Order: sequence, then C-alpha cells, then structure tokens
Amino acid sequence: MSNHNSHANAAPPILLTIAGFDPSCGAGTAADLKTFAAHGCYGVGAITALTVQSTQGVQDLHLTPAATLRAQLDVLVKDVEIAAVKIGMLGNRANAAAVAEFLDAHTIAHVVLDPVLKSSSGAELLDGAGVKYLTAELMKRASVITPNIDEAEALTGASVKDAAEMEAAARKLVEMGARAVIVKGGHLERAVDVLFDGNEVVMLGGDRVKTENTHGTGCAFASALAAQLALGRSLSEAATLAKAYVMKAIEKSYAIGKGRLPLDHFYRQRIEPPARGIHEVPQHGLHPAAEPAAH
Repeated sequence: MSNHNSHANAAPPILLTIAGFDPSCGAGTAADLKTFAAHGCYGVGAITALTVQSTQGVQDLHLTPAATLRAQLDVLVKDVEIAAVKIGMLGNRANAAAVAEFLDAHTIAHVVLDPVLKSSSGAELLDGAGVKYLTAELMKRASVITPNIDEAEALTGASVKDAAEMEAAARKLVEMGARAVIVKGGHLERAVDVLFDGNEVVMLGGDRVKTENTHGTGCAFASALAAQLALGRSLSEAATLAKAYVMKAIEKSYAIGKGRLPLDHFYRQRIEPPARGIHEVPQHGLHPAAEPAAH
C-alpha cells in the first residue's frame, strides 16, 4: 500500500479516548475529542457503550460487546501511533478486561484512567465485577487515575469529606496499586484537588465554580490531563493546566438543552458567529451571486 502522507504536514500527538458515546455530546467520547482538539492534538476513539442520554441525564445504556471494543482498539493501534490514552466509562468487566489486554500488548507512554462508576443522574456506568476488576487490575496499568470524591469513597471504602480525607484516599489508592492519583474535590466548598504520585502530595487549589449544573467536567479534566502529558508536561504541571482549562470551560458553559450545561471546550478559539439572518455572500467571481444578472 503506498503511503499517501509522505508529503503531508507533520501530525500533532494522537490521543485515544476509550469511553461511552453521549448523544448530547457534553460528556464521554465527544467531550474528550473536543478537549483533545482544543489542545492541538488529534483524537481517535473506541466506543465502550452507546448511551441514551440528553443534558437531562442518562436513560439507557447499550454496552459494546468486548470483542467489538477489542477490534476497535486493534484496528486503531495498527494504523496510528498513540501518544496517550484516556479511559472513561467502561460499562462492565469484559470491556475493562479488553482494555487491560490492550494496554499490556502495547506500550503507551501516558494512560489516564477516569474511574467512572455512576453518572451525575445516578445511572450505573460500571457493573460490580467491573469495579472489582478496575481496582485489582486496571488501576495499576494507568499512569494516573482521576476519581472524584464519590469514586474515591467507592474505591477505597473510606469516607472522603475534606482535604485531609482526600489525601488519605489518594495514599490508599496508591497502596492499592495506582501509580498516581488525583482526587477531585469539585463538590467541596473550595474546589481543591489532591495529587499524590507515590512520593509527594500536591494540593491544586481552585476557586469554587458552580459545577452542579455542568455536564462532562470529569471527562474534560481527564482528557486535558492526557493532552498535557502527551505534550511533555510533568504530572503536577499537567494537572494544574488541566484544572485551569476545565474551570474556564465551566465558566463559559452555556445551555443547549433543558438540563445541565455542557462546557465550552473551545473558549480559547471563540469565533463570533454572524448575526442571525445575515449571510455573507463570498465575493469571488466563482460564486453565482457575484455574477451580473442575465437579462
């Protein structure tokens, strides 16, 4: 097969998201791809589940069969060089195991695991056997895991209510096999995140931004983190930048539906839309509107 891209522009880092598809595109694969693009990276995606959801919450899940997920991953890794992987919703143990096998078979420098257990609306996004497998097997294959407070409680079995308990949970998760952990305290009074890499604890401060009514913040944080790691940043620097990105994207979020607000992933590239009803006609000779009317 001839190589069509021998003359092409150099490609940016290619990032893989392994996650569920959200039709409202505020969370999951779509949020990941938008975040990758906003960081100047090219995103590819393997879909773990087709969800039935809108901004008003998750109604139903149709999990991808593990063999299909495996096939998606195989075809991608044979074709493109993957700089980093972001893992989101997995659905069940079989899909989690397929991802672990994929990570074992291929050396990928940066693996960000967002241990998604439930949706904000309470839908279960990983079955019990999957949670056990994630804790015992998948966690130790990731460069960093990014649980929120509820996920940190579920994974450690301990209460996580303040910064001190977040640090204790991060340490416990590293004892349990994680290489590095960022416990996200977005729902606390002061939105502090706690990073523990096995050696030192870093507190990532932040001002409280109203996150209750936003959709896909966890996806965007983990994806921005993966992008920053792929671009060569250290973990604490990547985490600081990813957090700043999400805070700003939350601040700029806007309603597209009747439920929660998706983030503005592209707040840096804001292009003013034309005023309604004004459609500019391109003024070059090839456009029919630019031709003199034939009488």
